[in-house]
Amino acid sequence: MSAVTQSLVKELKGKVLIASPYAPLRARMLKNLEVSDNSVSEAKGGADVLLKLEQSDFATLLLDPRIEDLDLEELIATLRGRYPSLDVVLLEPDPISAKVAMTSTESALPGAQSLPVCARHPFGIAVNASGLMESRTRALPGMIGTSPRMQQIWRLARLVAPRDTAVLIVGETGTGKELVASGIHSLSRRSKGPFVVVNCAAIPESLLEAELFGFTRGAFTGAFQSRLGRIHAAQGGTLLLDEIGELPLSMQGKLLRFVQEHEVQRLGSADVLRVDARLIASTNVDLLQRVREKQFREDLYYRLSVFPLDLPPLRERSGDTLPLAQHFLDGFCRESAVAPKAFNADAMNLLRRYHWPGNIRELQHAVERAFVLAEDSTQIGVEDLAMLSGAA
Repeated sequence: MSAVTQSLVKELKGKVLIASPYAPLRARMLKNLEVSDNSVSEAKGGADVLLKLEQSDFATLLLDPRIEDLDLEELIATLRGRYPSLDVVLLEPDPISAKVAMTSTESALPGAQSLPVCARHPFGIAVNASGLMESRTRALPGMIGTSPRMQQIWRLARLVAPRDTAVLIVGETGTGKELVASGIHSLSRRSKGPFVVVNCAAIPESLLEAELFGFTRGAFTGAFQSRLGRIHAAQGGTLLLDEIGELPLSMQGKLLRFVQEHEVQRLGSADVLRVDARLIASTNVDLLQRVREKQFREDLYYRLSVFPLDLPPLRERSGDTLPLAQHFLDGFCRESAVAPKAFNADAMNLLRRYHWPGNIRELQHAVERAFVLAEDSTQIGVEDLAMLSGAA
């Protein structure tokens, strides 16, 4: 046992939990710590840590920052809130000596203040945590954005993606809710399964039940053959219910059964079908207000909003407008097989100043119009963005 580990063992009091995805490290630490009178247990990852802490009282958590199933900062924030008396020790495993680095989470992780730990030897934990956080805040596949608000969205989306937790994405029209849902799907264990999108506002109420749940032959006039619904089409994948706030009350009870039991019943049939599909919902309305107005079921709302993501409007994403605009412009150039174009200084200033009530969708349309108006020029000017100049 190294000198650092020996010192650690002498200082530990009460029950100890070792958390690392690497079995050899857990075994080595377990063996070393058994020389004391401590009661020692082990966990394979962050979720296992939370489970073990619910089942028993631990005084100290020896935490490997390389856990993969939960975001390190989010886990520590959760621990800080739920278990304020728990000592958390970050481990820095070494292939030869299995050194133990003990540091305060305040110095190791931004925003994780006041979590009580024993501070001795920092051993560069801040660098390791920073690298993990950088990977967690990368934009989702197919999306762009480095503003602080969006980095928070990326981190939360990457945190929830590997699980089947229900996600509710809230945001103004045109903020990219479907893209976020698609990104979560692509990072999930269901990524090879279907990604099915149902716009609840675009389907007439008289057809919505049949569209969602399917029907059997003869269930209604025109039902000449049986058909599975869109929910069943998401088997093994992800179902996005877009504009969930427009779902009629008459349908919400039936949807609640699917959310709770993963069961659907087709129109005209007494048979119940099991469907293994993850549910993501999105809306541009205040669902809680709809609940208060008795237009949305409270029990369904809380089932859908287990993990809410609130997308900011483009006007609140400082620094993202120009990269998004250039991204769209590059795409139009590639599609038309023309030389690359760029915005001149005046055009960039206009793009920055404009408030974008239609959000990213409006930006995309404005760039497409400017691309057409610029003709053979390689520069996009203010005159090509004339539709915006009066409202800037």
